[in-house]
Amino acid sequence: MPDAGMRSLSLLEHVNNTGLSAVDDLAAAGFNIWGNSFPAADLPAPGATSVVGGVSFRFPERAPDGRDNVRCRGQRIAVPEGRWDWVHVLGAAERRTEDPLLLRYADGAVRAQWLRMSDFWPETEPRFGELLAYRCAAMHYPRHVQRTTAPAIWAHRVPLTVPDGVVALELPDNPALHLFAITLQAGERVAV
Repeated sequence: MPDAGMRSLSLLEHVNNTGLSAVDDLAAAGFNIWGNSFPAADLPAPGATSVVGGVSFRFPERAPDGRDNVRCRGQRIAVPEGRWDWVHVLGAAERRTEDPLLLRYADGAVRAQWLRMSDFWPETEPRFGELLAYRCAAMHYPRHVQRTTAPAIWAHRVPLTVPDGVVALELPDNPALHLFAITLQAGERVAV
């Protein structure tokens, strides 16, 4: 059961990549440069809430053109007023990534925290201590389904060392980093 001190953020206005595909429309997505994608049937439905490691995440709604994740390009995501202690993310990287997540404060201060994410590639272990959120049964390619590979989505958390006054998260400018969900948490740390 997720903690009441959590708030899922909508990423719909920021989605800019299609990383999920149906088996009857494999070429509709392209998570990476080779056109690989996650099987949508193996993951929560768009807009559905799921709990990973005690954290409640809202899987992204699909944009009208099918986009379903945020490929990080420095987007600024508004943070609702409150005292937040953790930023939890569901994501995956094309290879692994280590980039600063900028925390913007009401007083104009900017603080950086590392956002590290392991590779989505099949059978890859977590590099940065993330929790495995989803391991799909297959990987989609533009023209076929590879049932012997199993891509992953990871759950990771970033501390807000100064929790009061955060007004925005500025994502890294690294298109190899993809985010599917962000949840803010006030209070004690949970399993992730």
